[in-house]
Amino acid sequence: MEPIARTFGQTDWITITLVVSLLFPIIAKSIYYPRFLNFIILPFNNKYISTYTKKEKLFNWFHFLMSVFQVINTTLFIFFIWRSYFNPTEAKNPYIFPLLLAGVFLFIGAKTMAQLFNGFIFNSYKTFNELIFKKLTYFNYSGIILFIANVFLAYVFIDSKITIIIALILFFVINTIGWIAVLNNYQKFISTYFFYFILYLCALEIAPLVIMGSFLK
Repeated sequence: MEPIARTFGQTDWITITLVVSLLFPIIAKSIYYPRFLNFIILPFNNKYISTYTKKEKLFNWFHFLMSVFQVINTTLFIFFIWRSYFNPTEAKNPYIFPLLLAGVFLFIGAKTMAQLFNGFIFNSYKTFNELIFKKLTYFNYSGIILFIANVFLAYVFIDSKITIIIALILFFVINTIGWIAVLNNYQKFISTYFFYFILYLCALEIAPLVIMGSFLK
């Protein structure tokens, strides 16, 4: 009997990545169970937002755990998009996912810091803190959608473009709900700084997405 070398394929590291990402919401649920239950029903009930926006700061352990879960799954989803639409050959490179992960982490971190810096500029740090918290909460929730999509793309409908499109639609729907909630709650603040708010949208919301899309292409 001769030993057979087992190749560490893409499915293997994708499985490990999904399992590792799943540990973060499991830990969050075990430590912050009531908060986790409110978070799960976020798109249908704003109890989580109303309870924790003013009660807790942007930087807290529950938010951190769910953000890590979201970053990992967002990166993996971007990897599937890249493999399906742009460069399937280059996607076999083992260094692609770590580079994408580092890029997404730096992208979200730099974007959040830039938004908080705007709060200092306008002497409205507390308001910007609450605004970013709400926006990132919906963004973190969309990580659940991307996790489910990643499972389907890895094992069921492998590299299915239809699955990617459905996941993107749900992703944008959830984040649009978040934006509507933010706009409704901060109408007075936005109207006061309307010109700067438009600049903020162009510089810190639209432009980064264009840059990321150009990078993937």
